Amino acid sequence: MDSLQKILDFCLRHQTILGCSIISLLTAASEYIFSSVVFKCPCNSNNMLYGSSFLLAPAFVLFLFGFMVNPSTWHLFTGKCSAEKHREYSPWGTSACCCQVLVPMIAKASVAPLTWIAVALLGANFYECAASGSSLIAYFYCKDNGTDCRNQLLKVPCDEELSANLTSERLSLHAQSQLAGWFLIAIIMTGVVISTCVSRCYSPVSYLQLRLYEIYSKIEEEQFEIKSKEHAEELAKININSFFEADDPAPFHTPSTEEWHNISTLYTINSEAPYYSLLHQFVDSKKGKSSKRGKSTKFKEQAQDHTDYANMNEAQT
Repeated sequence: MDSLQKILDFCLRHQTILGCSIISLLTAASEYIFSSVVFKCPCNSNNMLYGSSFLLAPAFVLFLFGFMVNPSTWHLFTGKCSAEKHREYSPWGTSACCCQVLVPMIAKASVAPLTWIAVALLGANFYECAASGSSLIAYFYCKDNGTDCRNQLLKVPCDEELSANLTSERLSLHAQSQLAGWFLIAIIMTGVVISTCVSRCYSPVSYLQLRLYEIYSKIEEEQFEIKSKEHAEELAKININSFFEADDPAPFHTPSTEEWHNISTLYTINSEAPYYSLLHQFVDSKKGKSSKRGKSTKFKEQAQDHTDYANMNEAQT
């Protein structure tokens, strides 16, 4: 049981890295299936279009899919075109906050497409087909050999012996693709390390407080989902019972639209406010207002008691 708990703690601590790794493995497996089962280079003048489609189109679809499955996407865009939103919030503050959320969203959505392109380049099938139909590659290989060389270049993906003869004195298309794949992987890893270091260097809070923020955000999201389901279920039962039994519904508190707006905008942690989410900030401000109302009521009661006591003294004298 302790071992299972340690494994769960490890997964929670490194859930971002593990999630990206799983996505990368699934993408690599999908690319292997496509390249070995589905992909068949036509070896004619359509090589460029066919090979480029298999190399770039799935990457673009995966990029869009990464945006669609990310809840932050809908959190970012929901209600942004509403006239009430534009009147209520400053566009400059919203834009700055949007950028802070949009950059991590793009980074997460790019994991699968970049993995697809890198693995496809290492496999070389897509690039070899597309490059054999490229006029630039044809000029590089056949600038002194005329039309016959260009026709042979189109058939390179379908004939290994022809490929060996045509590229014997130059770097083969297969080797070019693999070099491009390794360079892309090196660039991605370098970018990830640099961006992570920069984001941590400019963090407004310390490492341990940032860890608390990450843990709190996850737990708050889980509890919010549970409570929302319970709230919706209870409200639905009340409305359904009132409809079928023709009774007046029992009083049931539901947050107002303004309260939903107050906790639904974008939020990034900062060192000036001791809050870990907009919900945290809203509850604390609500508590502060209640406290002020309580102090005001208590002050009024004390003032009234003092006035009553003074009136009694005047009556006695």
